[in-house]
Amino acid sequence: MVSIQKAIQLVDTYTTTSKKMTSSLLNALDSFLAENVYSPINMPPFHQSAMDGYAVLYDDKHLNNFILVDEIKAGDNNQKILKPGEAVRIFTGAPTPINANAVIMQEKTSVKENILEINDVLSPFKNIRLTGEQIQEKELALAKGSQLNPAAIGFLATLGITEVLVYKKPTIAIVVTGNELVVPGNLLEFGQIYESNAIMLQTALLKNRFADITISKVKDNYIDTKNSLEQAIDKNDFVLISGGISVGDYDFVGKALLELNTHQVFYKIKQKPGKPLFFGTNNNTTIFALPGNPASALTCFYIYIETALQKFIGNPKYQKQTIQLKLEEEYIKKGIRGEFLKAKTNGDSVKILSNQSSAMLNTFAEANALVYLEEGLETFSKNKPVTTYIID
Repeated sequence: MVSIQKAIQLVDTYTTTSKKMTSSLLNALDSFLAENVYSPINMPPFHQSAMDGYAVLYDDKHLNNFILVDEIKAGDNNQKILKPGEAVRIFTGAPTPINANAVIMQEKTSVKENILEINDVLSPFKNIRLTGEQIQEKELALAKGSQLNPAAIGFLATLGITEVLVYKKPTIAIVVTGNELVVPGNLLEFGQIYESNAIMLQTALLKNRFADITISKVKDNYIDTKNSLEQAIDKNDFVLISGGISVGDYDFVGKALLELNTHQVFYKIKQKPGKPLFFGTNNNTTIFALPGNPASALTCFYIYIETALQKFIGNPKYQKQTIQLKLEEEYIKKGIRGEFLKAKTNGDSVKILSNQSSAMLNTFAEANALVYLEEGLETFSKNKPVTTYIID
């Protein structure tokens, strides 16, 4: 049995970053770059008008009146050269004449018989987006480890980039054990309960943008358990097992994992809920065997699995968000183990919710945080600052 801090450390130590893969921009959303990306072009690639108006070449002799000589629209391949005192009608995004030195917005101009009059202060390159103003050719566009959000993907697309090297997202298997479990929607007979961990874990993964998920259910039978786990380990980067990891006569997960040559990193943590958590590796597969109680399973997901998955996909800065908040009410622990308690934040304070049983999800549905109460202490007074993990 290990401490909470040791378990967190071991998960970090034994979780590896995934392989690199080339991905289209569209499929790279929320992925992390596996290499620096440099701009292949200047952006903008030419002097560009920032608005609808008139591009002019002014000097000391030509400050208010200009002769209109042409029109340039966005997309035109017009490399016009102006003479001093000349102007062209121009539109947002269009290339300015090669030597234009200002663009005047149309609201500050008037035109009479092809003569442009302006009512504005002229200044060098006013309203002109200069070549390479956003980024220059061969300049670093995005650094290795950057997460590709919609803005980053749009930015790379403006540079003409269509593919990027990213860290592969994981394939994940969820294996659910238990003779007593029935899929929701079916008739519930005496002695049975509806199975909720699969969809709970699946949606927790989907919320983290992990979508390559397979779910299998296995009865409390050793051969079936072993075969199901062997297939899941062989085909996936992560295997999350729900139930069957305790020491009951019908808990076969631990035995099956060890017979499949799984390296046990740790089994059992000095915490509540979630004490019987198993963490191990099998070749390139990371394995978490979770307690069957739903609140225990979800707590372990937030504290250990979420962090491991973020490391796997190359997130260099991920750390579970924690803050110090004041307890709204005194809390007395039963026992000395560290506890993670379902809670709800309220400004600079936090309220520990009712129904903290590891089998209960009703108050977990209201929670946006887990309050961590360290081991060795039993009484936590009102207004005492406590470490609070933000989960939503």
